[in-house]
Amino acid sequence: MATAAEADPAGGAATASGDAIGAAKRVLPGDPDLRSAGARRADALIELCERILHTGELPDNGGQKPHLTITLPWEQLKAKVGAGLLDTGDLLTPETVRRLACDAIIIPAVLGGDGQVLDVGRARRLIDGPLRRALVLRDRGCAFPGCDRPPQWCDGHHVTAWADGGTTCLANSVLLCGFHHREIHHGHWQVRIRTDGFPEFLPPAFIDPLRRPVQNTLHRRC
Repeated sequence: MATAAEADPAGGAATASGDAIGAAKRVLPGDPDLRSAGARRADALIELCERILHTGELPDNGGQKPHLTITLPWEQLKAKVGAGLLDTGDLLTPETVRRLACDAIIIPAVLGGDGQVLDVGRARRLIDGPLRRALVLRDRGCAFPGCDRPPQWCDGHHVTAWADGGTTCLANSVLLCGFHHREIHHGHWQVRIRTDGFPEFLPPAFIDPLRRPVQNTLHRRC
């Protein structure tokens, strides 16, 4: 079994100290998987649970994603610095906090200087329902180049992050499996929506110095 130090609380196998290493490894299909055996098992278990949640066939009182209370100053969230504080005392990297905000119900709370709750906003559901169905019809699975994972394995990702003011709409959304969702949030790859409405990805310069855009065509083969 993976230890708590090996497993990212939100599903990433890399530890906070190993994020820089994890960001650059296995970014393309066919490259060696450098994760430890425990980390691979942890990712597999989390992905299995997420697939079951995405089916929509769980009981109404047990089908929601876990509720987390994460404290992070708004300016730090936008600047991608600092760490999110869980009510257990554990810390989450800013990349993990932003990834959680991609596909979750967000209830913002305004705190005073001493941590006193001044205001609690209404829940805001993000990429789900009709929007997710439209996203599945468009992307048909993980949109990352070379990835063949089906929609049930994928999260909805905001191209322009919700924390940066990105809107929740088809033109600002893309389907990504858990692994490639983390890759995008690590910042080496970039995703954008083309004028024809389909996503394309810009590789990092250490893969292609010209950073020529690439698309995933696996899901559209007939």
